Amino acid sequence: MAFSEALERLGIELPPVAAPVAAYVPATRTGDQIWTSGQLPMVDGALTATGKVGRDVSPEDAAAAARVAALNAIAAVADLAGGIDRIRRIVKVVVFVASDPEFTGQPAVANGASLLLGEIFGEQGVHVRSAVGVSVLPLDAAVELELVVEA
Repeated sequence: MAFSEALERLGIELPPVAAPVAAYVPATRTGDQIWTSGQLPMVDGALTATGKVGRDVSPEDAAAAARVAALNAIAAVADLAGGIDRIRRIVKVVVFVASDPEFTGQPAVANGASLLLGEIFGEQGVHVRSAVGVSVLPLDAAVELELVVEA
């Protein structure tokens, strides 16, 4: 099944590529890999979750935000690759979680993105991953996500 068909089956429409908030590009290609800049959980120009996970944001809401950030990253990759069906596989995912000092559930937050990638890309969505707790993210976002894909 084509990845575009998987999106349709899941009822997912890729968002427009998010405009950078500083001096960088959303994604860049080197050889057969596309790397994204950090993608925030933006919908229509607004963050879906702000603050610290474990204090201001529930782990479930943070996982949903990671899913949104992953969709934004896929949109950036697909735009550069010439469409989602040009993606061959997801290689690596890095999820940064703005965390309350006592919060240690970063892997569960990152699962919001990883599970979505599996739903869309199947076996080609199996990836290596880092889930990193940080003190603060741009615009007070609860999560930020980077992708590396082969295309």
